[in-house]
Amino acid sequence: MSTITESVDVDVDVSTAYNQWTQFESFPEFMEGVEQIRQLDDTHMHWVTKVGGATREFDATITEQHPDERVAWTSDSGPNHAGVITFHRLGDNRTRVTAQMDIDPDGFAEQAGDKLGILDRRVHGDMERFKAFIEKRGGRETGAWRGDVERPGS
Repeated sequence: MSTITESVDVDVDVSTAYNQWTQFESFPEFMEGVEQIRQLDDTHMHWVTKVGGATREFDATITEQHPDERVAWTSDSGPNHAGVITFHRLGDNRTRVTAQMDIDPDGFAEQAGDKLGILDRRVHGDMERFKAFIEKRGGRETGAWRGDVERPGS
């Protein structure tokens, strides 16, 4: 299992950054290889990705979500991965968004890509594209979900 951590500072307030991140169906606009995400309910999503010519579908569950602080998830099927996105207020119109993911590459191509640092570069690129996406919108998110999801066992 590999752990990837990437941060990006975005020139929007913390609520705008968080609100945009809760719009999972917009991820294909800034995440490389993400073809589609369907939000099934408040805590379940179905992902369709394409990596190296291979299309994969899997389900994921939001395991914890707190407005303007964090969104955590784990995969339910398909490639084994989990992660958390945190939001840190740096100023009135500046936020640090940090992604920390644990990924268990599935198959030879993904394992080789992990060893060559391709997954790290992809996450770095996704974070940079998120920055460009939200800043280009003039600090206006495409929507928001402000509900709380408590970590299981809390």
